[in-house]
Amino acid sequence: MSVQVVVVDYGAGNLVSIEQALVAAGARVRRATDGAGIDGADLLVVPGVGAAAPAMARLRAGGFVEPIRDWIGADRPFLGICLGLQLLFEGSDEDGAETLGVLPGRTVRLDGAPTLPHIGWNQVVRRREHPAFAGIAPDADFYFVHSYVGLPAGPAAHDAVLAVTEHGQPFVSAVARGRLLGVQFHPERSGDDGLRLIANVVGLALADAGARRGAA
Repeated sequence: MSVQVVVVDYGAGNLVSIEQALVAAGARVRRATDGAGIDGADLLVVPGVGAAAPAMARLRAGGFVEPIRDWIGADRPFLGICLGLQLLFEGSDEDGAETLGVLPGRTVRLDGAPTLPHIGWNQVVRRREHPAFAGIAPDADFYFVHSYVGLPAGPAAHDAVLAVTEHGQPFVSAVARGRLLGVQFHPERSGDDGLRLIANVVGLALADAGARRGAA
């Protein structure tokens, strides 16, 4: 059995690298250009670069918003990358956009940073263990390109914080809740550790799919 990964294609970045990494991990990959395209997925991936407002406009135009919310609400395997992590919060200070509202909090500018955008390799320091990081050193470096970060609000959101990174000040670089995983860095551009993380996520989705099919 192989994993069917659906990558949400809403015009927010080059999808080729993430697709190649998923295929290398043994997944079958297809793109969804509208909300109906999510059907049949074992793992949903929302990548992205750019600003929140145009990204949300494209997600709404493609009928993605409610299917993504429903998918996460059902605790199905989900990976959000960079902007795909930021959109999980309630809104963005970058342009005032209302975002998906899956996690309490907002996306804010990375104030106090020595340089913006934050581009390059930096340590991702885990606050707790998670199977997506199995086999990866607890302070491994990953590749970042961003100026904004998710800022959780309230205990429930803070409980979802999986890892932090420092660039002038600490910021949230990974969140996890149930089968949801969001990373601020780009695993598909992060060498062996990034590919291992993607392979781990695919493996988790495979286990979930097997359990679901076995229960059917």
